[in-house]
Amino acid sequence: MLDLVLKFAEACREAELRVSTAELIDCTGQLELIDVLDEDQFKATLRTNFAKSRREQKNFDRLYYLFFHEMRQDLTLDPESLENGLLSSDLNDLLGQMAERNEDDPLNQAIMDFLAGDPIPYLKEIQRVENQEEAPRHRLKSNLGQLSSRLEIMLQLNKTRNRIRELLRENQDTQTAAGRQRAADHLNRRLNTANRMLTEDTRPYNEALQQVKTHDLHYADLGEKPFSSLTAKEIQDMRDGIEQLVRKLKDAVTRRYASRNKGMLDVKKTLRHAGRFQGVPIELKFKNRPLRKAKIVTLCDVSGSVWSAARFMLNMIYSLQDCFSDVKSFAFVCFPTNITDIFEKHEVNRAIEKVMTETDIPFDSLTDYGEVFYQFHRDHLHLLSRRTTLIIVGDGRSNYHNPREKLLEEMRAKCRRVIWLNPEPEEFWGSGDSEMNTYKAYCHEVRSCRNLNQLIDFIQDLVL
Repeated sequence: MLDLVLKFAEACREAELRVSTAELIDCTGQLELIDVLDEDQFKATLRTNFAKSRREQKNFDRLYYLFFHEMRQDLTLDPESLENGLLSSDLNDLLGQMAERNEDDPLNQAIMDFLAGDPIPYLKEIQRVENQEEAPRHRLKSNLGQLSSRLEIMLQLNKTRNRIRELLRENQDTQTAAGRQRAADHLNRRLNTANRMLTEDTRPYNEALQQVKTHDLHYADLGEKPFSSLTAKEIQDMRDGIEQLVRKLKDAVTRRYASRNKGMLDVKKTLRHAGRFQGVPIELKFKNRPLRKAKIVTLCDVSGSVWSAARFMLNMIYSLQDCFSDVKSFAFVCFPTNITDIFEKHEVNRAIEKVMTETDIPFDSLTDYGEVFYQFHRDHLHLLSRRTTLIIVGDGRSNYHNPREKLLEEMRAKCRRVIWLNPEPEEFWGSGDSEMNTYKAYCHEVRSCRNLNQLIDFIQDLVL
């Protein structure tokens, strides 16, 4: 049993499920206190120690079913095969003949180990593909690297299936033909499992995702118009509306933090102050602990596809400086550019003009969210902490480049909240080159933000 649990822990680690040595020791100790033949108790004990959060339970359930049901690590054969009278000698003989024809290749060997009952090498191959980075060739980038790697594995699975079929044809007249047929069926079921693992969705649970779909009607006509269809006069009217909103929110925040009666009653200070006047009259004193101001980090897409909305998003980002103690702002197309100093030193219209004309943002390039996340993760991850809210503004269209969603997951783990504002209607998410359905699994909140009313709702919810 101990060897079985150790091997399962190794499989979990290969699938990027974090399992520490201390957790493994705790798990083995707890297994001694339960009936390991009761699967509900056994699975609950493993999941309690190996899955740290609700988000990891989907990955754990997938690995548990693979390891203890489809692969049957405690037996050479699965129960269905035993009922059909499958002999281990037929299975070993068939695997031995396939190994003789097998080329000296890590992928081939991983598949053969999977057929023999060891899923760990194959899990390594799957993880290698999911974490594969794209190497640009001749200044042209694409997301074909992962696709070609998956296709290579799929072709190898089909080649293995064909080898099984050839071996059956060669031994049709032998006395063990029936046993070999059952062994071949057993291996084909494992090949089906391997193919399913290659194509299944491995995104984590995100049941706590707040997907905001409604908004208040702050402005009847102007507030419902998409940013992309505004006239020059309407744009100016909308900017004036945003400025008035920001002034109101700034006043509300100032009053909140200027309030004298903050925190709990300070008994010692109250009695000490009252002692000078024999307690008449008594004046209550409170612990002077001002509320913490959250930190904001923003990543704003300013590419051509969202530029009509990006101008107002930059206005919103600029206004946040007056409502929070620390705001770091980045604009991007294919790499992040720090525009915090520009926003701090200039008024809003001048600041946006300088972002457009005096920065190194390549506005004529194709949007690449994966590269933006990679460079932000590499150079600015230290800006994220448990007090930080990360706001990403963009349509999630990455021009078929590698989305690198695992980097967004690491950024989520570092900060308090990840909020994504998308200027596209929700019915377009996931269409074409949009990766929104991929990215929203790693966000705490996603919103469609394409008109003034939706933008006002977001600012009020964020500040108040």
